[in-house]
Amino acid sequence: MHPSRLPQWRRHLAAATAAATAVVLLAGPATAVPTDVPDSTGDNAVHSVLERFAGERASVVEVVVADRDELDGLVATGVDLDHHVSQTAAGIVVHAVVTPNELDVLRTLGYEIGATLHDAADTDARIAEREAIIAANEAANEAFTARVEQSSSTSDVKIIRADYYTSGTSQVLSVEAKWAQGQTVGTSLTVTRDSGPGTELGSGGSQTISRFVDAGVYLYHRGAATVGARPDRIQIVSPTGDVAQVQVKEWLPISDDAPEGPGYQKDFVTSYLTPTELYARIKALADEFPHLAEVVELPYKTNGYRRKAQVVLGTATTNRVAVDSHAWGHEGGNDLTVEVVDPGAADRSIEVTVAGPAIRVSLGTDGAGTPTSTAAQVAAAINANAGDLVKAYTYRGSVGDGVVAPAAPTPLSDNLSAPESVSRDPHPVYALRIGKYRDGSRTGVLAYAQEHAREWVPPLVTIETAERLLRNHQTDEKTRQLLRSLDIWIAPSINPDGGHYSFYDFASQRRNMTNHCADGGTTDALARNSWGVDNNRNYTEYSLFDGYSGASTSCTSDVFAGPGELSEPENRNLDWLANRANIKFSMNLHSSGNYFMWSPGSYATPGRTSAPRPTLAEESFFWGASSRILTSIKRHRNLAVTPARTGPISDVLYSAAGNSGDMLWYKYGIYAWNFEVGTSFQPTWTEAHEQTMEYSNGLVELMKVARDYDKDLKRPTSSLVTAPSATTGMVDIRFEVSEPAAVFYTLDDSKPTFESTLYASAGVREGAETLTVPYGTKISWFSVDSAGNIERAYRPDDIDSKTWNRGFAIISDS
Repeated sequence: MHPSRLPQWRRHLAAATAAATAVVLLAGPATAVPTDVPDSTGDNAVHSVLERFAGERASVVEVVVADRDELDGLVATGVDLDHHVSQTAAGIVVHAVVTPNELDVLRTLGYEIGATLHDAADTDARIAEREAIIAANEAANEAFTARVEQSSSTSDVKIIRADYYTSGTSQVLSVEAKWAQGQTVGTSLTVTRDSGPGTELGSGGSQTISRFVDAGVYLYHRGAATVGARPDRIQIVSPTGDVAQVQVKEWLPISDDAPEGPGYQKDFVTSYLTPTELYARIKALADEFPHLAEVVELPYKTNGYRRKAQVVLGTATTNRVAVDSHAWGHEGGNDLTVEVVDPGAADRSIEVTVAGPAIRVSLGTDGAGTPTSTAAQVAAAINANAGDLVKAYTYRGSVGDGVVAPAAPTPLSDNLSAPESVSRDPHPVYALRIGKYRDGSRTGVLAYAQEHAREWVPPLVTIETAERLLRNHQTDEKTRQLLRSLDIWIAPSINPDGGHYSFYDFASQRRNMTNHCADGGTTDALARNSWGVDNNRNYTEYSLFDGYSGASTSCTSDVFAGPGELSEPENRNLDWLANRANIKFSMNLHSSGNYFMWSPGSYATPGRTSAPRPTLAEESFFWGASSRILTSIKRHRNLAVTPARTGPISDVLYSAAGNSGDMLWYKYGIYAWNFEVGTSFQPTWTEAHEQTMEYSNGLVELMKVARDYDKDLKRPTSSLVTAPSATTGMVDIRFEVSEPAAVFYTLDDSKPTFESTLYASAGVREGAETLTVPYGTKISWFSVDSAGNIERAYRPDDIDSKTWNRGFAIISDS
């Protein structure tokens, strides 16, 4: 932990809890974590069975377990679990993402399998739906352009909306228009206003509107600006000289209890977005609002959406030969072929010839002319004669004593399907930094998404939120306050390689694309959907490498923690983002399950030894802020995140050793939350859109929580509450506070300081504790809130400061 990042009272507490936790862990059984990453050793042997074969597609199914111990056992298998845990009469129901082979393994292990909730057909439908939306937008553009070209009387610019509204004391005009050349030309359009009925165009001034492009498709131009007088008409002259005019309409006011003012702009997403498209969106926003935003390239590039070209020859374990190119597929590996031929003659030795990219293996034969070359011999011959192009090996560590069958020329392939517009190089990861003052002087907020590749909705929430913040800045006072007060970082895709792989190759991909499997293990092409590190298990605090549960050492597990903490560039990037002193709040956006969670996110088994829980004051702050955020989410369509799915991760879900929220909280002292959006990774677009809107409400509300924290100068107040005790001569006491605040107290008439006893919780998900003390005990205490404001201007470290609270453990007759 970085002590300098925490308020004084939290620094004191951090040291105490860290020491206590160390004692607990040392007292429990030691867990040795290997420094290498075998495919299956000891307790992890089942992971090598839970394998995804190439060509298999995954489904989401229900798995029913009897109790929490059985759930921990299921997690320990390394199976890929969705973020759903619900208690039913039949037991605990969880959602698992499994291929047919993995499903068979779970049944063999005795797990009860329930309904199938999402299958490959659903994924195909989502992809088709995205493509149809993009195609429809393109067709609308083409149709508009065609109408303009076919009619000399049709203007090439069309004003879609012209809305006037007031926001506070400001008058605002919002304009949307479509230009026939908007798909290919990036020019802004100029809107000319009159100043009221009967006045000349231009008398009210002018404003510009810019292109709105989504998923590479132009939709329209848009923009809003403050005006000095309500205009009656506006005009746009296109760059080609065509003219459009319309009358301005009054925008209908929204209800008095709505969180946004009149004319608040939202709804900026029209389809799912790939990582390439996400990055293009934030770059376009930074270009449009250079005084409020900038794109920051994070320091570590990913390993890239790229693979070596591969092929597996043969049909059985003993006669299979795997061949991998040395070059990346896109750099020549995909041009290679391997052919295996029967020479058709007796007593021939194995022979390998290379002609350009073509590798030809002529098998050895016996006296009868029957091929005799084994997989091991073929692999050795290829390496000896074509080793500068490829590496050949027997299948999964087999001795390779089976005879290899002839095979027609077979191309090697990296098996990647994304278009050329998706880079195959190590990929930069980008964040959008938003704020009037982006110099570290303002309270920082970090929002990030797509640690898990298949979660397509969370990145849209970040884009929608960024759009709202920037496009409402000029016209909405509350938004202006946020951007004046905060330094906001938004990273829409932490894991772009996995994100691209999910969109174009294997929709259920959770992890990044880096293959850490050791030679002789599952490194061949048939295992290509089983590789990668779970980026949300590769962080530094309370990780697998510290002995905590919920991650795996197996390179084919979907909760593979990697070869070591922060081994992955994606994780080092997030650590870099978090390691700035002004960031106090964060939101990690995931799907699915409709959860809202915070630390602790990990525990050790057996015994369920948890990472340190927040203090009573910290927990109260988490709950209070969460109530605000969840209320904003609910406001969109009245869907509530339930109390049972709100709270510390390890309370409401399962252990997730090495998750990012724990790193941000324990290492950097950041109030770190985790959304689990919706009930599916890739819902229909209609549902995905609704989820984006409601969770963007919540993310904007987090910004408001951060601003209130930044502006909080109000000191807390507290009081002592006494009650009769069940024990003779004793009194029960409690402290009540006016807001989430820590209470430090003494019971010996001494001056309370930050070293004094901290008032605590009564237990997991319970309220404050009740202390039982002797009648007449003199109690001294003070409170301090999360912003560091201390009650009654008391200075605990100043010997001359005397303004702490005093009371006695007595029962009033009244």
